[in-house]
Amino acid sequence: MLDYQFLLEVLIGGLLSGVMYSLVAIGFVLIYKTSGVLNFAQGAMLLFAALTFVSLIERGAPFIAALAATLVIIVALGIATERLVLRPLVNQPPITLFMATLGLSYVIEGAAQLLWARRCMASTLASATRRSRWRAC
Repeated sequence: MLDYQFLLEVLIGGLLSGVMYSLVAIGFVLIYKTSGVLNFAQGAMLLFAALTFVSLIERGAPFIAALAATLVIIVALGIATERLVLRPLVNQPPITLFMATLGLSYVIEGAAQLLWARRCMASTLASATRRSRWRAC
């Protein structure tokens, strides 16, 4: 017998995954069209933003304050990236910019590991019928 509620949950989950993939693709296109650089550090910046936000929430910061602080931190990271990494490489071959953003990705991921590697992140996921908990260490 077909469980329609499960089918609906899987369908909505698939649609939301598709939306996330499309947002990532739009982000790559937007950055490439405006700057001419294919920024491979985009995912690492998102990781850093997510970990910053979760850390602030876990420390008791209100949602709006955590969101505002995360935005300020990520905007500062973006400006620093543009000024310190990308701007000095203006008029360089595209492979140079590609390698710079790829290296920057590793640097940001390393910084995230230094700041958050010793702590486990946990969250409660709930649907109408089930409640589950996940941990990322």
